[in-house]
Amino acid sequence: MTDKRAQLARFSTLVADTGDLDTILQLQPVDATTNPSLMLSVARYPDGPALLQQARELAARIDAEAGLALCNDAFAAVVGQRILAAIPGWVSSEVDARLSFDRAATVARARQILHCYELLGADTGRVLIKIAATWEGLQAAAELERDGIRCNVTLVFNTTQALAAAERGATLISPFVGRIRDWALRQGAVINDIDDDPGVQSVRAIFRALKGRGLPTLVMGASFRSTEQIEALAGCDRLTIAPSLLDALAQDPGTLQRQLDPAQVPSLDASAPLTEAAFRWAMNDDAMASELLADGVRRFARDQDALDQLLEPSA
Repeated sequence: MTDKRAQLARFSTLVADTGDLDTILQLQPVDATTNPSLMLSVARYPDGPALLQQARELAARIDAEAGLALCNDAFAAVVGQRILAAIPGWVSSEVDARLSFDRAATVARARQILHCYELLGADTGRVLIKIAATWEGLQAAAELERDGIRCNVTLVFNTTQALAAAERGATLISPFVGRIRDWALRQGAVINDIDDDPGVQSVRAIFRALKGRGLPTLVMGASFRSTEQIEALAGCDRLTIAPSLLDALAQDPGTLQRQLDPAQVPSLDASAPLTEAAFRWAMNDDAMASELLADGVRRFARDQDALDQLLEPSA
């Protein structure tokens, strides 16, 4: 009998949630995702200074007076290109989280990231631009997708965000599991069974909502705290998993059952696209989603600030 990781790979595309090239080479996932926190970790690795310098040099090729914004985008491309060389699928590179409420700036920086990839000779068709699921981020994703630039909409915590992203043509969305569970536990929730895990319930609801309406956006569960949560979502289009949990699955010889299957999702009537007012009200009415979205943006922004310091020429 095969291990649980191999069984899971029959139902879902496995994605490594890391920017560490050595780990990716060891795990051999199909795709890989990065975010500002992971990029900061990469910058602090032993080979981080060399990668930072490569990013500065790439930025200087574009603009002799390149500032930190361009250096950050160049660093995303430098790391992303290394990952692309090690995997057959996509890599996600995230736009500066500090622009999560600026549509135009998000679009401009997304194009700049792709330009950096192009200068490195990378296959930009395998790059997903990662954008937070704010209203402004969703509008940026819609504009980029219309121009053929694929997007991964992240920090998704409820069906409202998921539907709004899918309605605007996002290639992929990343609904978070672990952070929802963490929030519920902080509110005093008691979770005795994996089927009662609110993070698992959220992704299952999102999967049904999109598949039932025939929306092609891929659902990629993210932010896992345990292999049990991962197993509960077997069959989700994609699952982005930390290396330690991928390894734990590979070490488990038990049997894994498929939990999600688009063919088994009942059809749902198409609904009118969410308006800005409806989206903002739904988020305001969902304390968990609104708090976790804001917290996620703040966390990534802080790590972006720290990465700025490392990218300073004098660092």
